[in-house]
Amino acid sequence: MEIKFDKAYLRELYEDGKTMDKKRRFQPQVILKYRKTLDVLESVAVVEDLFKYNGLHYKVLHGDKEGLESVRVNDQYRIEFKTTKVVSETIVTICDIIDLSNHYK
Repeated sequence: MEIKFDKAYLRELYEDGKTMDKKRRFQPQVILKYRKTLDVLESVAVVEDLFKYNGLHYKVLHGDKEGLESVRVNDQYRIEFKTTKVVSETIVTICDIIDLSNHYK
C-alpha cells in the first residue's frame, strides 16, 4: 500500500524518528514501533492482509470514528487511518496517533 500522511508530525516521526511539534512527544520505543507498524502497512498489498498480523489488532472503527480503521502500535497507542481504493492499488492515509483509553471504564 502507499502511505500518505494527513499531518506533518506523522511524516516527521516516520522519516526522522522525531518531530518538531512540541505537543507530540513520544517515547523512543513508541516511535520505533510506530515506524515498524507503518512498514508493515506499506508492505501489504491489500488491507485484508493485515488480519495475518495478530499483534496489530486491525479493526474497522464505528460510532464517531465511522469510516476509519486502526492498528495497534502498542497497548497504549494506535494508528487510525482510512483506505481509498485507486484502480487496483490501495492507498492508506494515516490520520492520527491517539492515546488509547479503557473504553469500558
